[in-house]
Amino acid sequence: MTEISLRLKRLGKKRVHTVPYRIPTEVKTLSDLIRVTVTNEVERSNASRTEPKLFAFLSPAEIQEQSQDGKVGFGEVANTEEADLDQAISVALQAHADGVFLVFLNDDEIRDLEQEIILSEGSEVTFIRLTFLTGLLW
Repeated sequence: MTEISLRLKRLGKKRVHTVPYRIPTEVKTLSDLIRVTVTNEVERSNASRTEPKLFAFLSPAEIQEQSQDGKVGFGEVANTEEADLDQAISVALQAHADGVFLVFLNDDEIRDLEQEIILSEGSEVTFIRLTFLTGLLW
């Protein structure tokens, strides 16, 4: 396992969300990276849907942090249906092909899904989600 920094950014937002992330050593291409990241996040999401919340309260620090995103909530999930892993991977790969998000490895953009990448300890991987200004494609 390699420990990297995963950075998530949305255009038009000032905040860059950075988290430590563990990636298996068998990641060799951008396609592998997207598959592993989506798999980890689907597993995490599915686990949180079935996990009961014993104490539904927020600390002042949690309220402050959530207010930075513009929404404060208890994190309760109304939809308990689990995500389909194969469909999520397919959607993520298609979204990259459609240009919905960009991927950077240590400040270098990676465009080709089959491009070889080398993830070393401390590498920074940045996902930038692009959005349309008017909500229309054309």
